[in-house]
Amino acid sequence: MTDLNQVALIGRLTRDLGTDERSFAYLPNGTARANVSIAVNRSRRGADGSWSDEVSYFDITIWGKTAENLKPYLLKGKQIAIEGYLRQDRWEKDGKTNSKVNIVANSVQLLGGKGEGASNGSDLGGAPRFQPRPQASSSNYPANDAPYPADDGGFPEDIPF
Repeated sequence: MTDLNQVALIGRLTRDLGTDERSFAYLPNGTARANVSIAVNRSRRGADGSWSDEVSYFDITIWGKTAENLKPYLLKGKQIAIEGYLRQDRWEKDGKTNSKVNIVANSVQLLGGKGEGASNGSDLGGAPRFQPRPQASSSNYPANDAPYPADDGGFPEDIPF
């Protein structure tokens, strides 16, 4: 029977995803790997009723096309959501056994607005923006620019459910 190993976190990136080999690299087989770190804030109420913030830092590894596609958007301060699993790395150095727990991301979502590291002024931290369709005088659409006449509530036919 397999045990459950699943993690879901929302936090902010602690540094830009750089071009150095430690933060982003391709393996010999061509698979991309990105290593990022996030800070996760948690508010706690003390015994005296006052609130205090507690920050935890987590190292995340993102693999494959997800790492390649997110590379330009992973900037310091950007809020992201991670779903993945825990992996414990063990190694020996100077006769002493060391270990570290990392999170391997299965999915990553960009959240929130502009991160502190976003340099282009976009609200999406550099993500592409929606561009509306240009207005053309020779449109195939009716004068109100709707693809269907509005006399039936905006739907071209009845919905079968």
